[in-house]
Amino acid sequence: MLYEEKIKRLGNAGRNGGEYYTPRPLIRAIVQVVNPQIGESVYDPAVGSAGFLCEAFEFMRKGGSTGAELSTADLDTLQTRTFTGKEKKSLAYVIAIMNMILHGIEAPKVLHTNTLTENLSDVQERDCFNVILANPPFGGSERKEVQQNFEIRTGETAFLFLQHFIRLLRAGGRAGVVIKNTFLSNTDNASVALRQKLLTDCNLHTVLDCPGGTFQGAGVKTVVLFFEKGAPTRQVWFYQLNPGRNLGKTNPLNDRDLAEFVELQKTFADSPKSWSVPVDSIDPQSWDLSVKNPHGGEAVALRSPEEIMAEIAALDVESAEVLGRIRGLV
Repeated sequence: MLYEEKIKRLGNAGRNGGEYYTPRPLIRAIVQVVNPQIGESVYDPAVGSAGFLCEAFEFMRKGGSTGAELSTADLDTLQTRTFTGKEKKSLAYVIAIMNMILHGIEAPKVLHTNTLTENLSDVQERDCFNVILANPPFGGSERKEVQQNFEIRTGETAFLFLQHFIRLLRAGGRAGVVIKNTFLSNTDNASVALRQKLLTDCNLHTVLDCPGGTFQGAGVKTVVLFFEKGAPTRQVWFYQLNPGRNLGKTNPLNDRDLAEFVELQKTFADSPKSWSVPVDSIDPQSWDLSVKNPHGGEAVALRSPEEIMAEIAALDVESAEVLGRIRGLV
């Protein structure tokens, strides 16, 4: 508990908000939905402080969703053949190793490497995993030679990671990953192509829309994508998380805030905060997946840069007119 609190403070110190610390209530909800089982391999290629692997270990050690008692063989599998992580940064790598040991994982398999330097065309079935849980870095950029490793070339680190997730999932594998909400509506070629690939190659069954302040100090709005590989998407279930208060350091996200999401997600039930969108109704040109609550919730679809610039220009003209009138009065 002391160590987790230290990591949390490190994550909240200034601009590194989401770098080391993903809120644990959010991770626990993601793990519950993905529901990793004994015997499945669990992978986080952007491991950070290893929060996902530690929470998945706790969940599986306690018998998962059923709470069944584990056998000695199960415990051995959990310890030695279940978890794999990769981390590029030296400090985060050390933090992750220590965190996993303190949580009871005796021999953590965390590799100190830049995941994105792996060429996806070289990946074989034995390199793939049953479950991927991750919060990749946002807003970073990779060199041109690193982008050559990917089918859809882009400088945005998170979009390269998403291609890595899709490629390294086994057929039938499941993933729960955090990504910037702009991914759902960006109009650049890479974003559109990546959304099309995700909807075509995987069943994107759930999108959790997180409110601002979920990641303290990070200043970005995020969504969580839940998908299974091997069949195309037929329908996407959206849930707009609204805890009814402003989130911050003194009022962080808690497990109660996510309890309704976890419960409704089991049946993809409609509610004032949740709804389903058939893939047939998604524009095949833009593949726009913007979160638009049909029940009158807050619309969080981002405007295009052209719209924003047009509004700025209009406001400038209006300001100039007002200043002109004021000058006439002076």
